[in-house]
Amino acid sequence: MTGIVSLWLPILLSAVAVFIASSIIHMASPWHKGDYPKVPNEDAVRSALGPLAIPPGDYMIPRPAQREEMKSAEFMEKVRMGPNLIVTVLPNGPWSMGRNLGLWFVYLIVISINAAYIASRALPANPECAEIVRFVGATSFIGYTAALWQMSIWYRRSWSTTIKATVDGLIYALIAGGIFCWLWPQ
Repeated sequence: MTGIVSLWLPILLSAVAVFIASSIIHMASPWHKGDYPKVPNEDAVRSALGPLAIPPGDYMIPRPAQREEMKSAEFMEKVRMGPNLIVTVLPNGPWSMGRNLGLWFVYLIVISINAAYIASRALPANPECAEIVRFVGATSFIGYTAALWQMSIWYRRSWSTTIKATVDGLIYALIAGGIFCWLWPQ
């Protein structure tokens, strides 16, 4: 068994490497360009929703007040007529990428710590590189991708977006596994 403190360097370096890889995937390649297409007649939608001053948050339309209402003829008619939406409202004003990138990096550190913990407990001293990649990669892959599928299953997020993000997660997991293999203490 390897102490998790001795894995500080692969934890940190894998988070940095995945941060760089994700930046390249999202900013320098067209891979995610079509994930969020423009809504038809955007100006009309903005004009209709803007005056409502909807606070930032997640919303569902139509949304029943109580579970029993879902069976009512009135609610079913709303669903039939549409529109049916699940939407996230962001705050007005400029978007701060600094906050998002900072939180993303913290998330990457958390994933790396979890992968290090599981691998350090599961593997014997001086493990084979393939075993390190297997445990760190599998744990990282789960951390980067597992919850994404729920959004497509329950909230109809585009399957293509989820599958592309899963491929991204596989790339990140392989990067993390490789770095842990390279820097695992002997």
